[in-house]
Amino acid sequence: MNRRMSRSIFGSLAITVLLAAFSVAQASSAESTKTSDAAVEPVQAVVQQPRSFGYVLGDVFTQRVLLQLGDAPFEPATLPRTQRVGLWLERRASRIESAADGQRWLNVEYQLINAPHSLTTISLPPWELASKQSKVKLAIPEWPISVSALTPRSAFDAGGLGELRPDRQAAVIASAPIRRQLLLWAIALVVTLAAWLAWTKWRDRLSASNQPFGRAWHEIQHLDAETLQAWQALHRAFDRTAGRVMHAQTLPALFERAPHLQPLRAQIERFFAASSERFFGSGAPDAEVSIRSLCDELRRLERRHER
Repeated sequence: MNRRMSRSIFGSLAITVLLAAFSVAQASSAESTKTSDAAVEPVQAVVQQPRSFGYVLGDVFTQRVLLQLGDAPFEPATLPRTQRVGLWLERRASRIESAADGQRWLNVEYQLINAPHSLTTISLPPWELASKQSKVKLAIPEWPISVSALTPRSAFDAGGLGELRPDRQAAVIASAPIRRQLLLWAIALVVTLAAWLAWTKWRDRLSASNQPFGRAWHEIQHLDAETLQAWQALHRAFDRTAGRVMHAQTLPALFERAPHLQPLRAQIERFFAASSERFFGSGAPDAEVSIRSLCDELRRLERRHER
């Protein structure tokens, strides 16, 4: 019986001790929560506010917050988001910049997105900036600014926008100098083309008088290609090119004297074979030889060689 009573008493004491420890733990937790909550109390920030007057629809202004907490730098956990702030404002880009003295500032831009009918005072709302290292927050206070309408209400009531300036007339561009320049450039172009055509004609006449195949080509243009005179004109061109009288057996001397004619060797040999048949054979024309075409190709090779 005594042993049972002692066990009961011992159990009651143990439960009492556990309840007392739980109460102490709860009190300690509450105290630490109070201390933690006290530590989260926002600290007033150093703020450079925008001017407080003279804003109209669309204006952008900047609020600057010093990122300094005592002697230690303040690192924001996150930058303010871009979003609409109330009826009048929209928060735009936020960025951190360093001043010349080494201090760091958070620049927050706002834009006025609504227009009042008359002069009105609005406020930049207060907000807080959390720290990345600790639970300290910077408190940015409210700031009043005055905004006004682009056009006074009285102008609308009067039935028009009489106070606005009329549209400025576009400046008239002086077109006379431009026309003169165009005329001068057109004249220069015509003179250039005329000079080029004159040079081409002079070159053709020079080749006709100095180059054997050029001269023969001009002679053949005024003759029937099947006449003996046309064939003789081309023969004289071969003779002047080789520096001697040419026939089928002396063609190697021609190509040695004028190697630039090698690409047309087969046509030249065919011409001399047909010429022998025409002058010393049956005299029947050879349909495979075109005097005009051969002379024109020889003239081109000759002109290219002279360049």
